[in-house]
Amino acid sequence: MSLPNCPQCQSEYIYEDGNFFICPECAHEFSQDDLTEQEAVVKDANGNVLNDGDTVTVIKDLKIKGTSNAVKVGTKVKSIRLCEGDHNIDCKIPGHGAMKLKSEFVKKV
Repeated sequence: MSLPNCPQCQSEYIYEDGNFFICPECAHEFSQDDLTEQEAVVKDANGNVLNDGDTVTVIKDLKIKGTSNAVKVGTKVKSIRLCEGDHNIDCKIPGHGAMKLKSEFVKKV
């Protein structure tokens, strides 16, 4: 079993002590439960935590696969839903319909 990197300093030199993992470089102690909670958090391009129902703005022109259209910078998307996977935002974009976006290309309004 490979041990996870430290969530605080990203060190790979982690050791196990009972139910906890300890980082010898920054002295951070964490459990497996702490890691699963951190993975579930979805953040926008500025590091703000996103939740279901939030309104976001697109920060980059995004080409739509299979068409010559694009979602323009500044497009406001209301009532997002968070989902699992690489494209972790499920939403409806005005003029384009239902679509999945990556959280790194949006910012919270």
